Amino acid sequence: MSSAVSLASLSGSQTPRLKSLPPLSLYIHLPWCVRKCPYCDFNSHEVRGQLSDLPEEEYVAALIRDLEESLPQVWGRKVVSVFFGGGTPSLFSARSVDAILSAARALLPLELLAEVTLEANPGTFEAQKFADFHAAGINRLSIGIQSFNSRHLQVLGRIHDGTDSHRAIEIARKNFDNVNLDLMYALPDQSLEEARSDIEAAVSSGVAHISAYHLTVEPNTLFHRYPPPLPDDDLAAEMQIMIEQTLSSSGYANYETSAFAQPGRESRHNMNYWLFGDYLGIGAGAHSKISFPDRIIRQVRYKQPKEYLSRVASGVPASMPLVMEQHEITRSDRIFEFMMNALRLAEGFAAETFVERTGLPITAIQRQLDEAERRGLIERDYRRIAPTAAGKRFLNDLLQIFLPEKSGT
Repeated sequence: MSSAVSLASLSGSQTPRLKSLPPLSLYIHLPWCVRKCPYCDFNSHEVRGQLSDLPEEEYVAALIRDLEESLPQVWGRKVVSVFFGGGTPSLFSARSVDAILSAARALLPLELLAEVTLEANPGTFEAQKFADFHAAGINRLSIGIQSFNSRHLQVLGRIHDGTDSHRAIEIARKNFDNVNLDLMYALPDQSLEEARSDIEAAVSSGVAHISAYHLTVEPNTLFHRYPPPLPDDDLAAEMQIMIEQTLSSSGYANYETSAFAQPGRESRHNMNYWLFGDYLGIGAGAHSKISFPDRIIRQVRYKQPKEYLSRVASGVPASMPLVMEQHEITRSDRIFEFMMNALRLAEGFAAETFVERTGLPITAIQRQLDEAERRGLIERDYRRIAPTAAGKRFLNDLLQIFLPEKSGT
């Protein structure tokens, strides 16, 4: 028998096992928004009728039930961060957020100083409401500014204008010392100077974190059906370089492809994603990645809020009634999914983190690492692997080296 085990080990065909489980985050999806933006491919749904028609109380009860039913999968594991995403989570009341967080604290051991983020739209800002969010336990706010230019905001289908953007930041800074601004560039008909004006306005606000995303046209969006006039690749590249230089000279470190932070203000929640950590997602359409010693699974909840709510109410079928899809991450997919996220980080990853999170030896990617290094896309020593400047600029080329069909694993 020992001989058979030894042969299996040499062939690498045995199921990888994790010696320890990664950090666990909690993601809470609040799927409604005032208006669906033409570029958005997230699971978000316009509020039909008045905001008062939002089934807020029913949905909060469903989230708590969802969390209760998920406990056996994460029993006893400490939660390092919580993230309210959407949709527009700031449509919900502070009382509802407080109820959700109170239930989470009662059911799961939250780390004492866990990062708790709420996404907010500038069009939903009220001073007292955001003071109440802070009192409920939110300690990090992420504001979907997208632009300070009212013309661009109108084209993007946002419900706020440039004045609302500045007012939202002012209210946020009075209540939170950890604020992120989401900005987009390469917008329809945007000039380099307009992109510069946006990023300089973000810097002058003094927030701790800025996320700058290249606008991409995704399938199943209005922009995909009716493409707007976008800057060409050369102009978009100029914008990216200008943004990186402006933020760097202002003290923001570009620690991930699209993320910039003042020292010590990196997003803990997103860092857990990028380093192949675990996350339990509750709510309509929420995604989960959960590790066990002998397997890693991904799950997706039912996406339509009405169906999600009806399934919670009925409780049928008895076994995981809210999970629409579930699959196990294969050995080769573990490699690609880890690299797809970790190579977005400017400092890369520790070799031991790859081993801990995938259950595989670093030699499982030796050939791919050799090729990436030969092509000048990574640099490494015995402890750490990181993308070079070329690797960051040509990230897709770097990731293709680790594609399952190419890796042969």
